[in-house]
Amino acid sequence: MSKGGKGGSTAETVAKIALPIAESLGLKIWDISFLKEGSSWYLRIIIDKDGGVNINDCENFSRMIDGPLDEADPIEQSYCLEVSSPGLERELKKPAHFLSCIGQRVNVKTIRPIDGERDFSGMLESYDNGDICVRLDDGSGFCFKKKEAAYIKLDDFNE
Repeated sequence: MSKGGKGGSTAETVAKIALPIAESLGLKIWDISFLKEGSSWYLRIIIDKDGGVNINDCENFSRMIDGPLDEADPIEQSYCLEVSSPGLERELKKPAHFLSCIGQRVNVKTIRPIDGERDFSGMLESYDNGDICVRLDDGSGFCFKKKEAAYIKLDDFNE
């Protein structure tokens, strides 16, 4: 979960509030971030469930977490709460994301070009402590460290 706010622990503090609420609704927390964009602060909670979330899931979770967040008051400044689904092209960030998506197609953008290329697509084969291996569409293997990637997202054409 992304950090921000009070001593870098805002997302972790919010997670302690959000997890039981999500579980009570049959949801999982995909990610939580607290960040500043322009002059505004945003608390983004991304929820998921088997079969995907819909607008009602987002509304129900938002309503249920609003009171406990106000009561706990973990964020000093004013902020906008956004609750959403991770979407089809969800970004893989945490070890659990990678482990749950082994065998699925991913798109990778590296920070620096490798053999003149920065964009790679293929099947996620393994994840081990930040080491990632993808079987590219041409059949070759591509292994790299997570820190070398600008992002790793599920391919939106996954079936």
